[in-house]
Amino acid sequence: MSISSSVSAAVYGLSTEGYRIASSIAVKGGKVSLVDESVRMAITLKPDVARTYPNVASLIEDEPLLGLEPVDLAISDASYVYFAPRVRKVGQEAKGDIMSKFKDATKALKRGASVIYTLPTGLGGNDENIALIEHVTGMTVGKDISYYYMPIGTEPSGILSDILVGTSKGKNDGQISKMLYDPSGKNRINFVDINSAEMVYAIRTVSHYAGIASILEICKGGAGRIDSGLMQGVFKDLFIDDITSGLYDLRAIWSSLDGASPLTYLVNGSIKGIEGYVKHLIDEVRMSLKKRDLKASRTKVAIAWTLDSHEMRGDRIELLSSLESKLKDYIGDVEQQHGHSLDLYNTEKTTVVIACSKQDFSKVTAKNRQSQDLIIMKANPLCEIEG
Repeated sequence: MSISSSVSAAVYGLSTEGYRIASSIAVKGGKVSLVDESVRMAITLKPDVARTYPNVASLIEDEPLLGLEPVDLAISDASYVYFAPRVRKVGQEAKGDIMSKFKDATKALKRGASVIYTLPTGLGGNDENIALIEHVTGMTVGKDISYYYMPIGTEPSGILSDILVGTSKGKNDGQISKMLYDPSGKNRINFVDINSAEMVYAIRTVSHYAGIASILEICKGGAGRIDSGLMQGVFKDLFIDDITSGLYDLRAIWSSLDGASPLTYLVNGSIKGIEGYVKHLIDEVRMSLKKRDLKASRTKVAIAWTLDSHEMRGDRIELLSSLESKLKDYIGDVEQQHGHSLDLYNTEKTTVVIACSKQDFSKVTAKNRQSQDLIIMKANPLCEIEG
């Protein structure tokens, strides 16, 4: 499905999700610029470059020579501006950082342009975005500028993968559909009004992660009392990597709620349950060492967690830092390892490897299955241990 040559787009954010959108537009023949928000410069993304580099990590690593232009020029030339920045702060700091970047992404908008906001907001969050656009540009959304809310889910496939596009215009935009069209049919693009988009995405998010938080709380301390065959079948592939992915979304929803209500308690409880898993995981490490009569001074911990450092959300990065810091309070010798380059060199210490995703667990076990001085712990609800 090709795009009209007269259509131009800019994607604000050198993120995994932003590059995915920009690549889709480029290979379909559209003119597209990809904005690196850290240096406020835009890359002109050509179809051959998009085909050569499957993701933003490979593009950054290879550093090909690309056409550059100032961010304001790229935005002012664009008919469609996608907002997909990297967020590395949390709470109110995150909100302030996002608003600053959103101002930067919209201040040079031309009349008739469309803004597509891809970060999830809380309930009513798009009203704030629209008000900010009108304040910064002096133009009216719905008359001079079009605004769309397209929250990109946390998973490439699964419960949050459908593309939901909220619009104040009340109708589909054929160009957006063409830009995002997936010939494999893996995603579906649904245009609804903005309020419906906020509510549907919030329902999906809260129901999904409230269920995960419930699993974590129920399983705490239950490893020795639960039918292992049944529970392993249910939870063996649910790792901290999956558990953490929706924290940004939950926090955005929670910050939009007023007062005490059942929904507030449900969302906040889900956040606390997921955040509290780190403490539970560390307690399980300590318990494992105690059962084996291993001293902390004679133990090394390797955290095997292969992260996408370019994804929009920084929740996994934040939790990895927290996990490493809290482990060091108990065990001084702690290091991060990427599953694809795991290097557990021989030491005089017993090594505990915490596998934080299904992929990392597979790589760890494949490389170190015969090691006698290796304890592998799955970072799943039951904190299962091998070795």
